[in-house]
Amino acid sequence: MSIFQSLSISGSALTANRLKLDVISSNIANANTTRGRYVNGEWQPYRRKMVEVTPNKPHTFTNYLRQELSLSGVRVNKIVEDTTPFQAEYDPSNPDSNKQGYVMRPNVDVTKEMVDLMSTSRAYEANITAFNAGKSMLLKALEIGR
Repeated sequence: MSIFQSLSISGSALTANRLKLDVISSNIANANTTRGRYVNGEWQPYRRKMVEVTPNKPHTFTNYLRQELSLSGVRVNKIVEDTTPFQAEYDPSNPDSNKQGYVMRPNVDVTKEMVDLMSTSRAYEANITAFNAGKSMLLKALEIGR
């Protein structure tokens, strides 16, 4: 593995973690949004989003036989919506309540989002550390050549 490949791997992880941080912060910001999108003539609450990350090079049996499973970083596959049901809350004074007086709340658990935020933030910091270590090794190698 070359030094540039390690920088590329760390860079791809930084990009993926940055997007995850953006999606998590969007989830937290919309934790109380009862009018997320308009579907079939009625408003639905905001639905929690998640980031799906996959390796750049797929780990297939053919690649394994050819010994081509070199490390190549990650990429964001897609952003998916969480399918857990919305939470019903009794609040007949709310303008978004139904005929029975219930308001559908988003399926965002702020505690879970904060745990994901801290975990992703730590992964981002770890990748910055790895990137800086690779960069300093590259600079030291250039100093040796002088």
